Amino acid sequence: MNELQRLLSDPSQCQCVVVGSGKSGFAALKFLHRLGCKVFLSERGGEETVSRKVLAWLADKNVGYETGGHSEKVFLAADLIVVSPGVPLTLDVLNKARRAGIKIRGELALAASFVDVPIVAVTGTNGKTTVTELTGELFKAAGTKVFVGGNIGTPLTDYLLGQEQVEVAVVEVSSFQLDTAGDFHPQVAVLLNISPDHLDRYPSYEAYAASKMKIFTQQKKDDAAIVNGDDELITAQLAEKGGRSARFFFARENDQAGARIEGGEIVFTNKDNRTERYHIPPSLDHSPNRENAMAAVLAARLGGCPPEAISQGLSSFQPLQHRLAMVAQINGVEYFDDSKATNIGAVGSALSGMDKPVVLIAGGRDKGGDYKLLADQVRKRVKKMVLIGEASGKIAQALAEETTIEMAETLNEAVEKASHAARPGDVVLLSPACASFDMFNSYAERGEMFQLAVSKLAHEVSISD
Repeated sequence: MNELQRLLSDPSQCQCVVVGSGKSGFAALKFLHRLGCKVFLSERGGEETVSRKVLAWLADKNVGYETGGHSEKVFLAADLIVVSPGVPLTLDVLNKARRAGIKIRGELALAASFVDVPIVAVTGTNGKTTVTELTGELFKAAGTKVFVGGNIGTPLTDYLLGQEQVEVAVVEVSSFQLDTAGDFHPQVAVLLNISPDHLDRYPSYEAYAASKMKIFTQQKKDDAAIVNGDDELITAQLAEKGGRSARFFFARENDQAGARIEGGEIVFTNKDNRTERYHIPPSLDHSPNRENAMAAVLAARLGGCPPEAISQGLSSFQPLQHRLAMVAQINGVEYFDDSKATNIGAVGSALSGMDKPVVLIAGGRDKGGDYKLLADQVRKRVKKMVLIGEASGKIAQALAEETTIEMAETLNEAVEKASHAARPGDVVLLSPACASFDMFNSYAERGEMFQLAVSKLAHEVSISD
């Protein structure tokens, strides 16, 4: 019995406060209520920020709530506080609750305490959604009943609330979730990479990296830890923790047990030094998706997936939208939508996989990263940058010496200016390195607007021809 199971062993005597009314907060609230706990919702935003669905549920179940801030009295009367991932853990009311000895956990910790099937957890600054989805597809190809969710969109608690019975859960986890993960224990844990991100929330890059490393904290001897052998920060941190046994994946040739790329194949080597080869389909045959595919193959094989299912799942998988998706080829220029690249590491990864000159469209709402970290990649691969959004000035200041830079007021204007700068054989790449919220509702909306602008450009070119 883990810590939350013990705490909730007599749910009718447990007062639980859920902080945040978003998707994961609402799922946690419903689950705790179903257990029989006394629950209360605390929302920092005004009542207008709470969805009608949540308000209707609160009224129907006669559950108390507060909006417009968090009451110290409510928090200090709790036995358990469940925080949503977006809630800063430095809130004064949380600090007081922590000093009072009240447990503060996240929805992931709550759900995982009651999940009775093996968990495959995937984290990393970039690529975790693709790896989570692909790993799920590999299990499905084997006929395994699988839940795919977590930070990817469907909270793990929603699985517990449903009627479906699965054999394995594949979950994407963020650093915010790992900060409040408690006894979270994945049987297979995957750490893809660590690069600067969310520095508007963490005091330092080192603190952010330490959060990512928490995915391994509760693992046991027989569990599988899968890490990127090419990421020096990860391997150094593992060494500091006493050389934790791990399975590595490498973009370069390597003799260690794990996975590596040879030509157009993923080579999986088990502990007995036996090898398996898997063809990389065209949809995944470019960086960083080659590395993502290696991680997914390792996770699925170590999770019990047979080789034939791996081959089948790889061949049928289609990468997710707005993640290095080729939109069109116009007059010999390829246009790529990488709107999901909301941090510096993601842009660096996208650029590293390009073997053609790039016209880069970047910018948006700054997340506190150091754009100078892109200097080497920009110098080598970017012939011109077209910048948009609030961070455009900061990006220009950091990279002005590395390439030509032009500003644009809108994304449509940026696409037009990029098309004028590109020549046959070039790539126009939307890879913003920033959040979208200064100009768009989400990275998905930004990607859709980019695709519409490219479609308009293609139509204009066809008419002129």
